Amino acid sequence: MNTEKIAARRLSLEEVAKLDVKDRIFISADTAEFKLSNCYVPAFLTKSGEEFEGGSITARTVFQEEVSFLPDDEDEAGIYLADEDGSATIEVLQSAGVVLDLALFVPGGDKGALTALYAAARQAFGADVVQIWRQGLKEVPDVKVDIFEEQVSRGRKGNDAPKRDRRAVDTYPTRADFIEFSAGWKPVIEIHKPVVDDTPTI
Repeated sequence: MNTEKIAARRLSLEEVAKLDVKDRIFISADTAEFKLSNCYVPAFLTKSGEEFEGGSITARTVFQEEVSFLPDDEDEAGIYLADEDGSATIEVLQSAGVVLDLALFVPGGDKGALTALYAAARQAFGADVVQIWRQGLKEVPDVKVDIFEEQVSRGRKGNDAPKRDRRAVDTYPTRADFIEFSAGWKPVIEIHKPVVDDTPTI
């Protein structure tokens, strides 16, 4: 386990209330999956400290986990701030790297193309570094689409012209699988129509 010891001090609820979402803090590394007692991770408040009510604070770690707790509760790990003159020394969990969650389109691709792709990645980053945990092959039709999100109508009468937002232009239909659509909006996929510029020229 890769950790770094740093000098820090524990913050009181009053001090936490003065923090902003850009302030780097350290909170317990404990999660539902892993129990890492006396270990901390870098984090940021989900909203400024003054906006929290009831003493409960929510922070998001650099590993995209949200944790809620009571800073003043002596039974909890609390919030720490890096401070060279701090009275405490905490162990901070370091990042091991990143997991790429992406979609790659390989024209005319097959398993042989994937093998070549993985071989190139391992050559660039090291055979023991690039590990394939999950992969999925999906053929895509040779057709391009435009992807929109459209506001879901509310009430008994639907709007004649519902609001629409373009999310992707001239792309493959499976691209929609990787787009996060807004709450209250639905995906709409249409065959791509080239944009015609009717602006008169001089």
